[in-house]
Amino acid sequence: MRQRDELVSLVRLDGVTKSVTLPDDSTLEILRGISLEVSAGDHVSIVGRSGSGKSTLLNILGMLDAPTTGTVAFEDAEVGRMRSGRLDRLRGENVGFVFQQFNLLPGRTALDNVMMPLGHAKGRLFWNRRRIAADMLERVGLGHRIEQIADRLSGGEQQRVAIARALVRRPVLILADEPTGALDIDTGASVMGLLDEVATETDAALVTITHDLHVAARARRHYRLDAGRLETADLSRAFEASTLAASVPSSGAVVPAEAVAS
Repeated sequence: MRQRDELVSLVRLDGVTKSVTLPDDSTLEILRGISLEVSAGDHVSIVGRSGSGKSTLLNILGMLDAPTTGTVAFEDAEVGRMRSGRLDRLRGENVGFVFQQFNLLPGRTALDNVMMPLGHAKGRLFWNRRRIAADMLERVGLGHRIEQIADRLSGGEQQRVAIARALVRRPVLILADEPTGALDIDTGASVMGLLDEVATETDAALVTITHDLHVAARARRHYRLDAGRLETADLSRAFEASTLAASVPSSGAVVPAEAVAS
């Protein structure tokens, strides 16, 4: 595998579609002709309405799902040509996932949860997994909570454990699916700041899907997914709509995804 600083493209999608057959034999098109390239150090945000296909797109980027048509390449190697064992290793060593739901092991400590991805690692990562996991928890500000049962932590602390678990193998690609959706505004901002910092430190690519325009705006490149099509997004229009909505008491200041201009 090439060194990160030699990478031209980390992950690339060309003409990707995704469709499923419904019980009545009709076809539902989820993604339509999507092309996207993400390089080391990139920070990309994708916004869209619920059901627009954002999570499906993230799963394809993370090699958890395969497209119906089109190609996915990771470091210029076509993913569709890989055997399942190689694909599993590639994903496990290079991709970190952060989800809205923390998905922590109940009844286990924060340290146990962060050690989990290292259980099948080789060499130094395996033999030093306890120290490496403890160091990562220290990095996310939970060094004093490593022996605490994870499901007894606050929501913000649980998300930090989930982030530490996602990053413990120092992935080159971090995929965040609504990472602040279950958090209050201040805690969410703190969590996104942490993701930004770690991604910058390690030159990892960070792709975030979100409905929160403030979270999306932290990225350097912004996209909107609508009706299965991916387009560049102008967040300034959405923020103008947000300001207008906030001035009307009955509106609830909710900004629809369609307010994001392409």
